[in-house]
Amino acid sequence: MLLTAQNLIKKAGKTLGLPDEKIKEVIIPDRVIEVKIPVRMKNGLLRVFRGFRSQHNNVLGPYKGGIRFHPQVSREEVIALSTLMTLKCSVAGLPFGGGKGGVVVNPRELSLEE
Repeated sequence: MLLTAQNLIKKAGKTLGLPDEKIKEVIIPDRVIEVKIPVRMKNGLLRVFRGFRSQHNNVLGPYKGGIRFHPQVSREEVIALSTLMTLKCSVAGLPFGGGKGGVVVNPRELSLEE
């Protein structure tokens, strides 16, 4: 998914005649943060979940994008989704950049309190 998003940007950049350096600037996210999220479970044990936040680009405005909770979410997926959000907001004329978060967890296995 990440390669597909990056290839879309490369193709569009080449079509627009952008220099390779400018295309590279758009492909690379502003930052990617990886976190550990400790949660006290109902049974009293502490579980630590892994999370990611990609802030792709904020040239048009603040980073926009939600959080995906899924057992197979990955850093690469979150980067790809934030990249696509940047493109979506730009094409739609919205004053937002692209962002996306993800937590490696199966929400169906958690109680409401967790």
